[in-house]
Amino acid sequence: MPSLLIADDHPLFRAALHRAAEEAVADLQISEADSLHSVLEAIESQQIDLMLLDLHMPGNHGLAGLATIRALQPGLAIIIVSANEEPHVIRRAIDLGAAGYLPKSSGLTDLQSALLSVLDGERWIPALLREPVARVAPFSKDADLAARLSSLSAHQYRVLSLVAEGLLNKQIADRLGVQLRTVKAHMTRIMGRLGVRNRAQAIRVLHEMGLTDPARQVEAAQDA
Repeated sequence: MPSLLIADDHPLFRAALHRAAEEAVADLQISEADSLHSVLEAIESQQIDLMLLDLHMPGNHGLAGLATIRALQPGLAIIIVSANEEPHVIRRAIDLGAAGYLPKSSGLTDLQSALLSVLDGERWIPALLREPVARVAPFSKDADLAARLSSLSAHQYRVLSLVAEGLLNKQIADRLGVQLRTVKAHMTRIMGRLGVRNRAQAIRVLHEMGLTDPARQVEAAQDA
Protein backbone atom coordinates (compact mmCIF):
# COMPACT_ATOMS: atom_id res chain seq x y z
CA MET A 1 0.00 0.00 0.00
CA PRO A 2 1.64 3.28 -1.09
CA SER A 3 1.83 6.08 1.48
CA LEU A 4 1.30 9.78 0.79
CA LEU A 5 2.14 12.76 3.00
CA ILE A 6 0.20 15.96 2.23
CA ALA A 7 2.27 18.89 3.49
CA ASP A 8 0.41 22.20 3.43
CA ASP A 9 -0.45 24.72 6.13
CA HIS A 10 -3.99 25.45 4.89
CA PRO A 11 -6.46 22.93 6.43
CA LEU A 12 -9.12 23.33 3.73
CA PHE A 13 -6.62 22.85 0.91
CA ARG A 14 -5.15 19.80 2.68
CA ALA A 15 -8.63 18.35 3.00
CA ALA A 16 -9.31 18.92 -0.71
CA LEU A 17 -6.03 17.26 -1.66
CA HIS A 18 -6.80 14.39 0.71
CA ARG A 19 -10.18 13.68 -0.91
CA ALA A 20 -8.79 14.00 -4.43
CA ALA A 21 -5.86 11.67 -3.67
CA GLU A 22 -8.22 9.05 -2.26
CA GLU A 23 -10.23 9.16 -5.47
CA ALA A 24 -7.12 9.00 -7.66
CA VAL A 25 -5.24 6.09 -6.07
CA ALA A 26 -6.83 3.01 -4.54
CA ASP A 27 -5.64 1.83 -1.10
CA LEU A 28 -3.53 4.94 -0.55
CA GLN A 29 -2.38 5.51 3.03
CA ILE A 30 -2.55 9.27 3.64
CA SER A 31 -1.12 11.40 6.43
CA GLU A 32 -0.84 15.18 6.77
CA ALA A 33 1.64 17.83 7.96
CA ASP A 34 1.17 21.57 8.43
CA SER A 35 4.81 22.73 8.66
CA LEU A 36 8.26 21.69 7.55
CA HIS A 37 9.04 20.71 11.14
CA SER A 38 6.15 18.25 11.17
CA VAL A 39 7.27 16.95 7.76
CA LEU A 40 10.72 16.17 9.16
CA GLU A 41 9.14 14.40 12.13
CA ALA A 42 6.94 12.36 9.79
CA ILE A 43 9.74 11.17 7.51
CA GLU A 44 11.81 10.22 10.55
CA SER A 45 9.03 8.15 12.12
CA GLN A 46 7.27 6.48 9.20
CA GLN A 47 7.78 5.18 5.69
CA ILE A 48 6.60 7.74 3.11
CA ASP A 49 6.56 6.92 -0.61
CA LEU A 50 5.17 10.16 -2.01
CA MET A 51 4.76 13.73 -0.77
CA LEU A 52 2.72 16.71 -1.90
CA LEU A 53 4.82 19.63 -0.64
CA ASP A 54 3.73 23.28 -0.44
CA LEU A 55 6.75 25.50 -1.14
CA HIS A 56 5.55 28.26 1.18
CA MET A 57 4.46 26.36 4.27
CA PRO A 58 6.03 27.45 7.60
CA GLY A 59 9.69 26.46 7.94
CA ASN A 60 10.10 25.52 4.28
CA HIS A 61 11.98 28.63 3.07
CA GLY A 62 11.10 28.02 -0.54
CA LEU A 63 13.35 25.44 -2.15
CA ALA A 64 15.51 24.95 0.95
CA GLY A 65 13.00 22.54 2.46
CA LEU A 66 12.89 20.51 -0.74
CA ALA A 67 16.69 20.21 -0.82
CA THR A 68 16.79 19.13 2.82
CA ILE A 69 14.04 16.51 2.47
CA ARG A 70 15.70 15.09 -0.65
CA ALA A 71 18.98 14.77 1.24
CA LEU A 72 17.35 13.05 4.23
CA GLN A 73 15.13 10.75 2.12
CA PRO A 74 16.60 10.37 -1.39
CA GLY A 75 14.04 7.71 -2.34
CA LEU A 76 11.03 9.86 -1.46
CA ALA A 77 9.13 11.16 -4.50
CA ILE A 78 8.09 14.79 -4.00
CA ILE A 79 5.48 16.67 -5.99
CA ILE A 80 5.68 20.41 -5.38
CA VAL A 81 2.27 22.06 -4.95
CA SER A 82 2.48 25.83 -5.31
CA ALA A 83 0.65 28.94 -6.47
CA ASN A 84 3.92 29.94 -8.13
CA GLU A 85 3.77 29.02 -11.82
CA GLU A 86 6.96 30.76 -12.96
CA PRO A 87 8.90 28.44 -15.33
CA HIS A 88 12.24 29.29 -13.66
CA VAL A 89 10.86 28.23 -10.26
CA ILE A 90 9.59 24.95 -11.68
CA ARG A 91 12.94 24.34 -13.37
CA ARG A 92 14.80 24.96 -10.10
CA ALA A 93 12.49 22.57 -8.23
CA ILE A 94 12.93 19.82 -10.82
CA ASP A 95 16.71 20.30 -10.88
CA LEU A 96 16.73 19.93 -7.09
CA GLY A 97 15.03 16.56 -7.34
CA ALA A 98 11.28 17.20 -7.35
CA ALA A 99 9.43 14.42 -9.16
CA GLY A 100 6.64 16.72 -10.23
CA TYR A 101 5.23 20.23 -10.02
CA LEU A 102 1.52 20.88 -9.56
CA PRO A 103 0.25 24.49 -9.68
CA LYS A 104 -2.51 25.19 -7.16
CA SER A 105 -4.69 26.34 -10.04
CA SER A 106 -4.71 22.75 -11.37
CA GLY A 107 -7.88 20.72 -11.52
CA LEU A 108 -8.65 17.26 -10.19
CA THR A 109 -7.59 15.57 -13.44
CA ASP A 110 -4.10 17.07 -13.24
CA LEU A 111 -3.71 16.04 -9.60
CA GLN A 112 -4.72 12.49 -10.37
CA SER A 113 -2.39 12.39 -13.40
CA ALA A 114 0.50 13.74 -11.34
CA LEU A 115 0.02 11.20 -8.54
CA LEU A 116 -0.28 8.22 -10.87
CA SER A 117 2.65 9.30 -13.08
CA VAL A 118 5.02 9.87 -10.17
CA LEU A 119 4.01 6.59 -8.48
CA ASP A 120 4.93 4.91 -11.78
CA GLY A 121 8.39 6.51 -11.60
CA GLU A 122 7.75 9.25 -14.14
CA ARG A 123 8.29 13.01 -13.84
CA TRP A 124 5.20 15.20 -14.14
CA ILE A 125 4.79 18.84 -15.17
CA PRO A 126 1.58 20.35 -16.60
CA ALA A 127 1.54 20.05 -20.38
CA LEU A 128 1.25 23.82 -20.94
CA LEU A 129 4.35 24.48 -18.83
CA ARG A 130 6.69 21.78 -20.16
CA GLU A 131 8.08 23.77 -23.09
CA PRO A 132 8.58 27.04 -21.12
CA VAL A 133 10.31 25.10 -18.33
CA ALA A 134 12.56 23.28 -20.81
CA ARG A 135 13.77 26.64 -22.16
CA VAL A 136 14.94 27.87 -18.75
CA ALA A 137 18.66 27.63 -18.03
CA PRO A 138 19.73 25.92 -14.77
CA PHE A 139 20.22 28.22 -11.77
CA SER A 140 23.96 28.02 -11.22
CA LYS A 141 23.97 28.48 -7.43
CA ASP A 142 21.39 25.84 -6.56
CA ALA A 143 23.64 22.78 -6.74
CA ASP A 144 26.13 24.29 -4.29
CA LEU A 145 23.43 25.59 -1.94
CA ALA A 146 21.63 22.24 -1.96
CA ALA A 147 24.86 20.37 -1.27
CA ARG A 148 25.57 22.58 1.73
CA LEU A 149 22.05 22.20 3.12
CA SER A 150 22.15 18.44 2.55
CA SER A 151 25.00 18.21 5.03
CA LEU A 152 22.62 19.21 7.85
CA SER A 153 20.69 16.75 9.96
CA ALA A 154 16.94 17.17 10.45
CA HIS A 155 17.54 18.66 13.92
CA GLN A 156 20.10 21.10 12.54
CA TYR A 157 17.74 22.22 9.78
CA ARG A 158 15.02 22.87 12.37
CA VAL A 159 17.42 25.03 14.37
CA LEU A 160 18.58 26.95 11.28
CA SER A 161 14.99 27.50 10.19
CA LEU A 162 14.08 28.96 13.58
CA VAL A 163 17.18 31.17 13.50
CA ALA A 164 16.01 32.46 10.11
CA GLU A 165 12.63 33.28 11.68
CA GLY A 166 14.43 35.58 14.12
CA LEU A 167 14.37 33.44 17.26
CA LEU A 168 17.22 33.67 19.76
CA ASN A 169 19.01 30.57 21.05
CA LYS A 170 17.00 30.55 24.30
CA GLN A 171 13.72 30.83 22.38
CA ILE A 172 14.79 28.00 20.06
CA ALA A 173 15.68 25.83 23.06
CA ASP A 174 12.23 26.47 24.55
CA ARG A 175 10.48 25.79 21.24
CA LEU A 176 12.30 22.49 20.67
CA GLY A 177 12.32 21.42 24.31
CA VAL A 178 16.10 21.10 24.52
CA GLN A 179 18.82 22.72 26.62
CA LEU A 180 20.43 25.99 25.58
CA ARG A 181 23.84 24.40 25.20
CA THR A 182 22.34 21.90 22.74
CA VAL A 183 21.17 24.74 20.50
CA LYS A 184 24.58 26.41 20.72
CA ALA A 185 26.28 23.15 19.78
CA HIS A 186 23.92 22.76 16.82
CA MET A 187 24.71 26.29 15.65
CA THR A 188 28.45 25.62 15.81
CA ARG A 189 28.01 22.49 13.68
CA ILE A 190 25.61 24.24 11.29
CA MET A 191 28.07 27.04 10.58
CA GLY A 192 30.87 24.53 10.09
CA ARG A 193 28.88 22.39 7.67
CA LEU A 194 27.60 25.38 5.70
CA GLY A 195 31.07 26.90 5.57
CA VAL A 196 29.99 30.21 7.11
CA ARG A 197 31.31 32.28 10.00
CA ASN A 198 28.18 33.64 11.66
CA ARG A 199 24.41 33.42 11.98
CA ALA A 200 23.76 36.06 9.34
CA GLN A 201 25.71 34.11 6.73
CA ALA A 202 23.91 30.90 7.71
CA ILE A 203 20.54 32.60 7.28
CA ARG A 204 21.65 33.89 3.87
CA VAL A 205 22.02 30.30 2.64
CA LEU A 206 18.31 29.74 3.31
CA HIS A 207 17.34 33.08 1.81
CA GLU A 208 19.24 32.27 -1.40
CA MET A 209 16.78 29.41 -1.92
CA GLY A 210 13.76 31.34 -0.75
CA LEU A 211 10.93 32.31 -3.08
CA THR A 212 8.27 34.99 -3.03
CA ASP A 213 4.86 33.58 -2.13
CA PRO A 214 2.36 34.74 -4.81
CA ALA A 215 -0.45 34.62 -2.23
CA ARG A 216 1.40 37.12 -0.05
CA GLN A 217 1.99 39.38 -3.06
CA VAL A 218 -1.77 39.47 -3.64
CA GLU A 219 -2.45 40.20 0.04
CA ALA A 220 0.11 43.01 0.02
CA ALA A 221 -1.45 44.56 -3.07
CA GLN A 222 -4.91 44.43 -1.49
CA ASP A 223 -3.63 46.11 1.68
CA ALA A 224 -1.85 48.87 -0.23
